[in-house]
Amino acid sequence: MRMSIRLKVWGDFACFTRPEMKVERVSYDILTPSAARGILEAIYWKPEIRWRVTRIQVLNPVRFTSLRRNEVGAKIPAGTAAAAMKGGRGRLGMYVEEDRQQRAATILRDVAYVIEANFDIVGGDDNAGKHLDQFNRRARGGRCFHRPYLGCREFPADFALLEDGEPVPPVHEEWAGERDLGYVLNDIDFRDGMTPHFFRAVLRDGLVSVPPLGDREVRR
Repeated sequence: MRMSIRLKVWGDFACFTRPEMKVERVSYDILTPSAARGILEAIYWKPEIRWRVTRIQVLNPVRFTSLRRNEVGAKIPAGTAAAAMKGGRGRLGMYVEEDRQQRAATILRDVAYVIEANFDIVGGDDNAGKHLDQFNRRARGGRCFHRPYLGCREFPADFALLEDGEPVPPVHEEWAGERDLGYVLNDIDFRDGMTPHFFRAVLRDGLVSVPPLGDREVRR
């Protein structure tokens, strides 16, 4: 049994925000591994497993567009939330109308990817086949815990499982050859104070290999 999955995801719009562009959002050229992991967890997540994205196939050419979005300019302080949880009372309300701001964003349009991933068992019984079967059933049936999204929740993702032996959809001719996209966010290490990790994303015929967090190619 192949202990990995392949999932095609696509959507009309996507925004995988570059962390150095927080004021006016600008998307990376491609789906980031952390966003891919979020899509997989939306379909199937258990505390006993941790998803590890290994490769991302980019199917469509990169096309950017610009728009202006209404966003909330603040968030409830973590200390206030912690105090309310501890004391059983507190003011946690936020009024969107009082703190709304409009921001420009440079986003992707008409995107499609194939995510290849496997998972590590981090607790419970060591029955990887059970988790794999459950993911495949849920993905095959279009079920999810919440709607997967492409970087921002207002950009929903459609998804379909690629079965064993099923070929990858054709890649656009624009991706023929090799292209260096520079450093891209790999993932956040939540066990190390939410430290971001980056890797050098090189597309070869539209396919980028994702090194694991401990790999020497990964930079903090």
